[in-house]
Formats: sequence, C-alpha cells, structure tokens
Amino acid sequence: MKSFGIDKIMQLLPHRYPFLLVDRVLETEGGTHLVAIKNATFNELFFQGHFPGYPVMPGVLQIEAIAQAAGLMILSNMDTVPDFDTILLSVDGAKFRRIVQPGDQLRIETKLISNRRMIAKIHGAITVNGENAAEATMMFMLVPKASRSGEKKDDK
Repeated sequence: MKSFGIDKIMQLLPHRYPFLLVDRVLETEGGTHLVAIKNATFNELFFQGHFPGYPVMPGVLQIEAIAQAAGLMILSNMDTVPDFDTILLSVDGAKFRRIVQPGDQLRIETKLISNRRMIAKIHGAITVNGENAAEATMMFMLVPKASRSGEKKDDK
C-alpha cells in the first residue's frame, strides 16, 4: 500500500487549480483500490456562486472528484510516470445523499470492477464524516498523452 501527495498527483493528472479535486492519496493498492481526500474550503471558486449565502459543492464536481481519484488509481499502478491519460467514457447510477459544504473533508474511495485492454470500469464513493455523500459507477479509457493536445496524427 502506498500514499502520495500533490506533487505525484500533478505528475499523473493533467488537471490544475481550480479543477484539481484531489488533495492527497491516503492509500492505493495494485491499481484495484484507492482512498483519497479533498478538503472543501470556502476559497473554492464554485462555492462563490453555488449558492451565495448557502455554499454547496455541485454534484457534478463530486463526480469529477471520483473520476480524478479513479484516474490516479489506474495510473499510479504503472511502473514509471505513465504516457497515458484516462478519459471518462460513462457515468452510471450517480447518487447524491448528503450536501457537501465548506469545511467538509471528502473521503473518496475507488475500486476496480473490471479492466479489459484499455478500458476500466470502477465504482467510486464519497463519504464525509462517515456519511455517504455521493457514489457512481464509471468507465474510463486510457489514451496516449499526445492525443490530449488536440492535434491530429498524420495518416501515413
């Protein structure tokens, strides 16, 4: 089991502030399980407009936090810094069970359900103080980092 901080997270994920939604990985094991945290602070840009006077973390960003944790689970299992990114293909069964507000610490857990070739299926969940906040099942595809630039490759 290994843990790592923001430097390693930024090596593995292309996301940056204000869209990087994982602060630390507490544990990961063999690319099949990961536990991470996100500290939700009032300084998050989304809290400023969602909603003034009653800040709530949007559900879609909770799903994004799970997706980023899943990407870390998949990519951190590679022996070297991977030449791949994970692309989200689908989200199924998303459920939101608790409001997430400033001051909450999100515990994000992901588990690998299946992995075939370059496609992985995971289940992820967020808890806050032991209470279920969000969950979903997702599918991802590994793509070469070069393809994220938007440039088309020659058909030679």
